[in-house]
Amino acid sequence: MEQQTNEAPKILVYHANQCDPKKCTGIRLNRMSKAKIVKDMRRIPRGSIVLNPISEIALSPADKIAVMKSGLVALDCSWKQAEDIFHRVRQGEQRSLPYLLAANPINTYKPIKLSTAEAVAAAVYILGMKDIAEDIMSIFKWGPSFLTLNREWLDAYANCSTSGEVVEVQTEIMETHTRTG
Repeated sequence: MEQQTNEAPKILVYHANQCDPKKCTGIRLNRMSKAKIVKDMRRIPRGSIVLNPISEIALSPADKIAVMKSGLVALDCSWKQAEDIFHRVRQGEQRSLPYLLAANPINTYKPIKLSTAEAVAAAVYILGMKDIAEDIMSIFKWGPSFLTLNREWLDAYANCSTSGEVVEVQTEIMETHTRTG
């Protein structure tokens, strides 16, 4: 049986200074003491889980131990320049999030194009920390909509044990979503 913990993981945001600071969810997470900004990739802790959409390994509940020990890192950059950032990151254990829909005002209903806050909230939700995900999203007007929109999928991913299982569930979700969506 998994041990419950009320302890929140250390959440870091690598900030590439490529976005409008007024709309940046990473900066807002920092301002609201939900995450700490890091501006140098070398400051990403060894052993941390880095959310990187080009990783071939999906985030799964199996990553919770590493996150609780070394932290969770989100990459905050412009989607237009993201490819370069995603390829340069070598620190930490790279993980991609499974298929989810954005609820942020810029990419509403677009698959995969999550804001930094959405990515962090999705990750902690999948790792079994739903209350922390809800707390993170509560600081944005549209935030609770992200969890409502993706709740069924997030629950399915959170019920997996391994990255392989997450990929299997994702495949089913994508097949169903593209047929009906």
